[in-house]
Amino acid sequence: MRQLLALLLIIGAIWGGKQLFNYWEAVKAKKETEDRGGAPPPATAPAASTVLPGLPANLEASLQAAQKQGVAGLKNWLNLYRPYVSDPRLAAIELDYIVLISSTNPQEARRLFTGVKQRTPANSPVYPRVKQLEKTYQ
Repeated sequence: MRQLLALLLIIGAIWGGKQLFNYWEAVKAKKETEDRGGAPPPATAPAASTVLPGLPANLEASLQAAQKQGVAGLKNWLNLYRPYVSDPRLAAIELDYIVLISSTNPQEARRLFTGVKQRTPANSPVYPRVKQLEKTYQ
């Protein structure tokens, strides 16, 4: 009986430690977000762009590789595969590219943003992001 009680106490201590650690990680992440000076990003923004229709499944891996390469990789990917991708996914990819180039080439970013904005209807899943970026690129 003593051994069972000791085993339960050890398991309880491990479980409690794990719960405390998870809580601490959540608090630390929230504090870091506040220290960066903003609210946490919308939960739908990054996740939604990966599930939007318009990108053939066989191009998904090449898109992820291009995104890891940064501005140059994404630009080359868009030049190669733009004809095969349709909205709303194309608009989301282009908005990602616009944000990446805005510091180095603001004129190109504004030009591309105008094109995305003109072809994005109000009922598009990308429209909230277009409205969010509108003041920056007008």
